Amino acid sequence: MFFSLVPTRPRGNAYPSADGSHTGAGRNGREKTFYPPFLKTWLLVTCSMFLWACDGGPANSPSNAAPKAIRFGLAASPITLDPRFDTDATSMRVNRLIYDRLVDFDEASRPIPALAKWHPVTPLHYRFTLTPKRRHFHNGSPLTAADVKATYDSVLDKELASPHRSMLTVIREITIPDPDTVDFHLHTPDLLFPGRLSLGILPIEAIARRHPFNRKPIGSGPLALWEWPEEGRLRLRRLADGRIIEFLHVPEATVRVLKLLRGEIDLIQNDILPELTAWLSKRPDVVVRTGSGTNFSYLGFHLGDPVTGQLAIRKAIAHGLDREAIIRHVWGGAARPANGLLPPDHWAGHPTLEPLAFDPARARALLAEAGYSETHRPRLTYKISSNPLRVRLATIIQDQLRQVGMAVDVRSYDWGTFYGDIKAGRFQMYSLAWVGIRIPDIFRYAFHSESIPPAGANRGRFTDALADHLIEAAKTAPTLTEQAALYRELQTHLLARLPYVPLWYEDNVLVTRADITDYELTPDGSYDGLVDVRRLVGEEVEDMR
Repeated sequence: MFFSLVPTRPRGNAYPSADGSHTGAGRNGREKTFYPPFLKTWLLVTCSMFLWACDGGPANSPSNAAPKAIRFGLAASPITLDPRFDTDATSMRVNRLIYDRLVDFDEASRPIPALAKWHPVTPLHYRFTLTPKRRHFHNGSPLTAADVKATYDSVLDKELASPHRSMLTVIREITIPDPDTVDFHLHTPDLLFPGRLSLGILPIEAIARRHPFNRKPIGSGPLALWEWPEEGRLRLRRLADGRIIEFLHVPEATVRVLKLLRGEIDLIQNDILPELTAWLSKRPDVVVRTGSGTNFSYLGFHLGDPVTGQLAIRKAIAHGLDREAIIRHVWGGAARPANGLLPPDHWAGHPTLEPLAFDPARARALLAEAGYSETHRPRLTYKISSNPLRVRLATIIQDQLRQVGMAVDVRSYDWGTFYGDIKAGRFQMYSLAWVGIRIPDIFRYAFHSESIPPAGANRGRFTDALADHLIEAAKTAPTLTEQAALYRELQTHLLARLPYVPLWYEDNVLVTRADITDYELTPDGSYDGLVDVRRLVGEEVEDMR
């Protein structure tokens, strides 16, 4: 499963990034201008004034003693705690903590056993055997093969309307020879099939009575629902030690940081302005850590548009962007240039594929070949979310493209409006990110001509015979090695045709209070570190500084 997500990371398998409107008329869009020289000063003054103005003593005073809960600040609340319906990154990451799954992935996105081991009996028959370690659901019932079958049968039921059904339609039948064995019978051979079974498992009895998992989850994972008292505040209980993990929705990144400095939040992951991260790293009461990320940021285009439908225009955009400068000066080096949807360290990635070079002269020449000039510039409407960092990046891209001869109108929207426009195809150019990509079948979902909405996420209406051929050939390749080679050929072709202009893979950033430890970052930005995170006491805090 995968979903796409905006580069703002409301927060992981390819979680929604989005499509934007073609004209934006009447959508409350507006152009925003960013003034970099004042940003850092404003942030520091804001932080200082907040700390000075707030009532009460310092964050480590007795009146603010650390509570039992470890509090995690979120840019976006989870939408559903039913894994059959999660498509936003926050929901998927939280659900990973609540539910166990048959299959997980290593750092190269190869499937590995979780609840079960597997082997192909025939190309059309996979047998999954539950591991000897017994699992129980949070309601006390044992997890058996019947629960696995019921979970996947429910997703395949058209009446349920699960967004993950399309990834599983290769399944013809599911049988359970015994309580520890599940047999999946397929319509056609599928080498990627084990990687499709990463859905959280639900109890059969609760499925049968239509239990509201979205608000009252029953999983078998390391964390269980404690309470969800209000929107924006979700509490899970860690089964190993009873520790409460509290998720707090604080939409504004600066406010999340201020709450962390006041001791009202213990951890923040991602969606922090780079200048603020650098400033925080100098504070003795805060720990900042970074790790390489795999989330893919890109520019998307409507190929049915008379301007962005021209390959010369898209190539001019690609050559007009100085991504290295943006990574160096905006991200502070906390990103790496992208050459395609799969990162180079993915088992089907293309590590030797060179990203398109910054070449302003080539960009201007391409525009001239397309019939444009200094007095007749191509005009582009560029849709983004209203996240301040995304607005800043968009205005930098706007200025870089202006310098090579393009007129770009940046329009920012709240997430719901923005993503709705992208899904509906109301855009000319937009920025988004794919997050949590695991299986390379994402290429079918995003680029195959049969995946134009509502059938898939080919929102740019990309239609290309060679791309379709390579996607189909990869599907029927007899070995994973041959499949990977075909996907690399496809990535080379996509970089030549540019339905997307790849931007970068952003690093993950973790900011914690000094007394928080044992949280491990993962490349896909999951929240799995909450399984082991703990709060230090006494001398342990001093040892960490």
